[in-house]
Formats: sequence, C-alpha cells, structure tokens
Amino acid sequence: MKPRHRRLALVAAGLTLASAGVTLALGAFRSNLVFFVTPTQIAAGQAERGALLRGGGLVQTGSIASDAAAEGLKVRFVLADGPHTLPVVFEGVLPDLFSAGRGAIAQGRIDASGTLVATEVLAKHDENYMPPGVHAPDAGQAGAR
Repeated sequence: MKPRHRRLALVAAGLTLASAGVTLALGAFRSNLVFFVTPTQIAAGQAERGALLRGGGLVQTGSIASDAAAEGLKVRFVLADGPHTLPVVFEGVLPDLFSAGRGAIAQGRIDASGTLVATEVLAKHDENYMPPGVHAPDAGQAGAR
C-alpha cells in the first residue's frame, strides 16, 4: 500500500470515528433536553403530550391538596400564569419554599387528561430570599462599624 493510500485510509477512519462521536453526543444531549413551558403555551398546544418538560407558574391559592389515604406523599396543585392553569400531580416531598401564591416549576410529562405528572418540583424565591435562621443586617447598622 502506498503512503498516500495509507494516509487517505487513516483520514477516512478518523472522520468516521469523529462523526460517530458527534452523533452519540448529540443523541445524549437530545435525550436530556427539557423545555420550559407555561400553562398558556400548553393550552395553545405548543407542548407535546408525553414529552419531558418543565411547567412553571404561580401555585394557585387553595389548590394544594394531599392524598392522606395514599401510602406515599401524593400532592395535587394547580399552576397558573394568568388566564390558563395546569393541574399537577406529584408524589414525593415538596421543597420548603413551596406554598400557595408563590412561583414553582414542575418537571414531568403531561398525561392524556392534560395533567402534568411531575417527577420533580422546584420552588422559586425572590431576590430578597434569606435562608431560615439568617437575618439581613438592619439598614441603620450597616454604616456603623
């Protein structure tokens, strides 16, 4: 085999391996890709049924209900972003900051009835959040050192 043919074979093998690696990386990226949608977007049909997504909005006041009869910790609540709502079912422990009237994000899949069956719930906090037990210094004491 001539050196020119050997180089051509090595370049072809290298390109084949590189394209296989890129294909595998993009496949892994696509399977882990989760889109954020609002209840309005879901109502408009912009989210696929059964696709993994994150639905976000404000937890509607009075919508949090837990199933005491169930063995697990099953909780139902409704996320809203104004005129549209998204019912959510979650089985597990809710975050400490989760409460009615506050922002939340639920990750899961929408079932046939239009309910988001969540595998994870994240509670949002405002920019002034301080962990429990930690207090911000008083404004009057800030200048006195």
